[in-house]
Amino acid sequence: MQRTAVRWGLLALFADGPKYGYQLRTEFDARTGGSWAVNVGQIYTTLDRLARDGDVAPVGTNGDGREMFAITEQGRRALESWYVTPITETDRPRSELAIKLAMAAVDPHVDIALVVQKQRTESMRQMRDYTDLRRRSDAEDDLTWTLLLDHLIFGLESEIRWLDHAEATTLRRRHDRPPPDPSRVATEQPMPEQARR
Repeated sequence: MQRTAVRWGLLALFADGPKYGYQLRTEFDARTGGSWAVNVGQIYTTLDRLARDGDVAPVGTNGDGREMFAITEQGRRALESWYVTPITETDRPRSELAIKLAMAAVDPHVDIALVVQKQRTESMRQMRDYTDLRRRSDAEDDLTWTLLLDHLIFGLESEIRWLDHAEATTLRRRHDRPPPDPSRVATEQPMPEQARR
């Protein structure tokens, strides 16, 4: 899914004029505040795909001899469609945190409160850092950077609420569940000497 987001992000950068590969990386980093690491190889691979699919086309070279690309009419229509198409839950990447808590919740050997506490502490640290950045930003800052910071802050607020809920739900269910019946637990019996042969 990240590849798709990078593809659309790069295509959007062409809306204000022709670009070359490394310029795309620089502008992508600037627009996202450097919060989304994209390596140069991924930029060029995505640029090749955009050209292959007819969303951008080469338009010559600049004064430094770099090949320039511009958005095509097809690419412009696709970009306009992307802007007005809502992102649905199934379009989002899988969450490692959700998977971690789901696995920890059913493992009686895992201290779910400790797992949640560690994550909550880290999420709160990140939220504090982003909030400090947001507070220091001013009206002159790039609107995309401000919106990105707001998205990160609100996402972390939601994550912290979800962590509280997940911890309470898991602990309540573990408390309500009767302990396992020892007679149903399989124990390893040593094999008789004859059975080993």
